[in-house]
Amino acid sequence: LLGQILDQWFESEPLKATLATDGVIGAMASPHTPGSGYVLLHHVMGEMEGRRGAWGYVSGGMGALSQAIARAAAARGAHIFAEKAVSHVLLGRDGQAQGVVLQDGTEVRSKLVLSNASPQITFLELIPQEQLPKDFVQRIQQIDTRSPVTKINVAVDRLPSFLAAPNARDGQPLPHHQCSIHLNCEGTHLLHQAFTEATQGHPSSRPMIELCIPSALDPGLAPQGCHVVSLFTQYTPSVLAGGRPWDEQARNAYADTVFDCIEAYAPGFKASVIGRDILTPPDLERIFGLPGGNIFHGGMSLDQLYFARPAPSYSGYRSPIPCLYLCGSGAHPGGGVMGAAGRNAAHVALEDFRHL
Repeated sequence: LLGQILDQWFESEPLKATLATDGVIGAMASPHTPGSGYVLLHHVMGEMEGRRGAWGYVSGGMGALSQAIARAAAARGAHIFAEKAVSHVLLGRDGQAQGVVLQDGTEVRSKLVLSNASPQITFLELIPQEQLPKDFVQRIQQIDTRSPVTKINVAVDRLPSFLAAPNARDGQPLPHHQCSIHLNCEGTHLLHQAFTEATQGHPSSRPMIELCIPSALDPGLAPQGCHVVSLFTQYTPSVLAGGRPWDEQARNAYADTVFDCIEAYAPGFKASVIGRDILTPPDLERIFGLPGGNIFHGGMSLDQLYFARPAPSYSGYRSPIPCLYLCGSGAHPGGGVMGAAGRNAAHVALEDFRHL
């Protein structure tokens, strides 16, 4: 249990709760849920520029990272087709992957196919079910994809000024503006309470908020004096109590709750807002293809990790379809901006390619 691990090492409740957020981030779990300790480990086991457990911003926004990878691939001769939806994987008579068919009917033939879509999309939508073992299909259907995350992107006309650390007179970013700011994390009991509300179908009345201001480090993201604020919040259920939909009223009501919480820490925040973009779990699924809105393509619980990710006997990136490989967050070792699943899958695919 995440709570037990933190209790062993720390006494301060605000410190424990703030650290606990990395153990429940993206997970429909509380600090008291068995296995939550692993998610914390997953988030601090890496390193950046030699600093273990460190995180960083991508200059130019997260899209800049995708563009850098795309440029590196294109320099090696890759052809990239953006905004071209795949209809299904092309299979030969022997059931082997031979390319993909786009929704416009175009066939792209290949000796190997690597999919970084979720296991659900890859195997339940892009492959005919009769081509797959029944127990494998059942396992993919049973993956726990519950997600508590609602992401809110905000444009503001000035930096938030927190009661605990007021802004400088010149309005320039202070050190805390350049970090991850955790709100409503005074105690782990608050996180558990927020989780409990969501399990009953109600968005948290006092949600966990991770607030980042990337423009404090990367001024090119916003006009001078203005800023972009990224709010990673939970817990919000995918389906609201009584089967109510996440309509505009429900989305704005939850966002107002989040903004009221921030206002209590930083008076004047609501008045500084120029615009906001609210992405609930169904929005994250519809826009980005994340099953259930889950940022990891499936919960990072102990029964869905290591040899069981995405299914027992299929953690080695190969799939029941010869020459089709899974290389996204749904593969081992799971989600996160680290590229481990893709790198490992590429090595397996290259090894197989030599024998084709």
